[in-house]
Amino acid sequence: MSRLEWAKSVLIEGDVAEGVAALKRADGPELQVHGSGNLIRTLLRHNLVDQYRLLVFPLVLGEGKRLFPDGTVPLGLRLADSRVSRKGVVIGTYEPAGEIVLGSFGQG
Repeated sequence: MSRLEWAKSVLIEGDVAEGVAALKRADGPELQVHGSGNLIRTLLRHNLVDQYRLLVFPLVLGEGKRLFPDGTVPLGLRLADSRVSRKGVVIGTYEPAGEIVLGSFGQG
């Protein structure tokens, strides 16, 4: 078994989706993913994401790895919260809202 440096860490061996689903069913703290695009894509494929916190920074760096790559199943999101930091970082908290509802992106 690998040594885990962070307190309250849980090593998932075998099928990642099954391991995360078991953690979600258990009584424990909130599960978070920071900066692991591969893990996020696995969780998306298995409908294991309850909330998205997307941070948009006021800068352009060029190309990078897409968070939602080709082949991602389309999903509607509901804005649960939003705020803007003093430095202009837009922080949006979204929750899955089922199928995409076509309509207007207008205000209101």
